[in-house]
Amino acid sequence: MALDPDTLAQFLDALDRFVKDRLIPNEALVADDDAIPPALVQEIREMGLFGMSIPEEYGGLGLTMAEEVQAAFVLGQTSPVFRSLVGTNNGIGSQGIIIDGTVEQKAKYLPSLASGDMIASFALTEPDAGSDAGSLRTTARRDGDDFILNGTKRYITNAPRADVFTVFARTNPEVKGSSGVSAFIVEAGTPGLSLGQPDKKMGQKGSHTCDVILEDVRVPAANIIGGPARENQGFKTAMKVLDRGRLHISAVCVGAAERLIRDALAYAMERRQFGEPIAEKQLIQAMLADSRTEAFAARCMIEETARRKDAGVNVSTDAACCKMYASEMVGRVADRAVQIHGGAGYMAEYAVERFYRDVRLFRIYEGTTQIQQVLIARNMIRDAAAA
Repeated sequence: MALDPDTLAQFLDALDRFVKDRLIPNEALVADDDAIPPALVQEIREMGLFGMSIPEEYGGLGLTMAEEVQAAFVLGQTSPVFRSLVGTNNGIGSQGIIIDGTVEQKAKYLPSLASGDMIASFALTEPDAGSDAGSLRTTARRDGDDFILNGTKRYITNAPRADVFTVFARTNPEVKGSSGVSAFIVEAGTPGLSLGQPDKKMGQKGSHTCDVILEDVRVPAANIIGGPARENQGFKTAMKVLDRGRLHISAVCVGAAERLIRDALAYAMERRQFGEPIAEKQLIQAMLADSRTEAFAARCMIEETARRKDAGVNVSTDAACCKMYASEMVGRVADRAVQIHGGAGYMAEYAVERFYRDVRLFRIYEGTTQIQQVLIARNMIRDAAAA
């Protein structure tokens, strides 16, 4: 374990208090203003949340996977917007560099990512390329010791405030699919890099996405993650960090589900119909019980898979199972929570209305449910053929 049990318990207790005392009370404000107040961002920095998974030697907390999911269970109990702010710094924005980055890249970027002084953004999706990485069209043309990048990225989280982008571009146009793609570190302010207008989204107000436009952006070959030796290896780097990302998102889904269950139960115990609290009605109890059971099942799946990952076991299939089940589960829990609230659940003054919209995204990003199904089945077939 990166932290001894007492230190981990103290961190999780402090995080729980921070979520309850500072984040939950500001959820409505963030949604209404479509922005996290700068003072609150600073408090998030001071909690060390930007560097949860970054090694201690670079200023992070260095949490193991098992420890990180425990933190995500807690952080998930408030608006997903807060987690989204720190997510890329802990995920592909840092993990690719941690795993495959050069010594110079680690020293230059990881301390700033861990402190939150630098916000990372992950630029993969394009107008015609998302789950289908093979259709990626952004190009990177070699020009001496540099590459010239051209293309447009879409729905890029944190792009409006990002200081550094991980940009995927095709460095070998003769190779179809993802094998001819490299991952570049591109700093904001680089000539030719511009941003589109912030997207208007169904939910997660306060978490901003927009297009990232690259027009003859000159980037040194040394900015390929891992350096020039890892040209055309960008997706291999991404694949190495996917398991961690899927488990992290799965844990956030569980946290959101547990918050929704708590809110629905409190409302059901308070709301009276036909002379008694609706919590006494068996059909309401059935919805509460189903939600509690599904959230508990997801929590157990994630904790076990995280432990096995820390032990060095290949958990790619199980991590995909966790992401698929947990993201679908929280959608069902949110639907039941709105139903239990009745007409009140459709009103913006209740948090369940916002969460109902916010959690819908979990089934789409970090790999859609359908992509997880394909991945799980392909791995099953491959393993059976090799047996």
